[in-house]
Amino acid sequence: MTQAEDHEGTRRDFLYYATAGAGVVATGAAVWPLVNQMNPSADVRALSTIRVDVSGVELGTQLTVQYLGKPVFIRRRTEAEIEDARGVEMSQLVDPIARNPNIADGADATDANRALDDTGEWLVMMGVCTHLGCVPLGNAGEYTAGGVGGWFCPCHGSHYDTAGRIRQGPAPQNLPVPVAEFVDESTILLG
Repeated sequence: MTQAEDHEGTRRDFLYYATAGAGVVATGAAVWPLVNQMNPSADVRALSTIRVDVSGVELGTQLTVQYLGKPVFIRRRTEAEIEDARGVEMSQLVDPIARNPNIADGADATDANRALDDTGEWLVMMGVCTHLGCVPLGNAGEYTAGGVGGWFCPCHGSHYDTAGRIRQGPAPQNLPVPVAEFVDESTILLG
């Protein structure tokens, strides 16, 4: 092999690699907009987390906020409500799963696994009935058969206790708990 032939092989290899590299860059430039358009828009990203001031929520009352287009119940429970929720045996529950993304998957639906804080005073749940998507009524102790208190969905008669667990009616699951945490003494971060 002569020196000129060796030089031509190197030039040919360079041209192949340069062409392949340009093809990869061009393909990436063409495909990226198609992939990027599947990302959430700026307005959706802005609403993916919200801060809720709960300093004005008194014991025994609740605040309803809208998060991701759905109502969220933020309840400050009384000692009696906490005791009622903690006194429930797991065998009495229709849905024994906590439905709380803040803890391990498949955890029991104990009151401690559904409450936001260690004292059990704060309960945060999505306010959408798991039967057909209605919004249950809060403070529904007087409406519920069997005295389970909590929330009542008048559309089809689902009864949720003071921890948001389904106790009677057609709803198949407990009210889900969204991702939430206290960022300071009076502010809850949803999302």
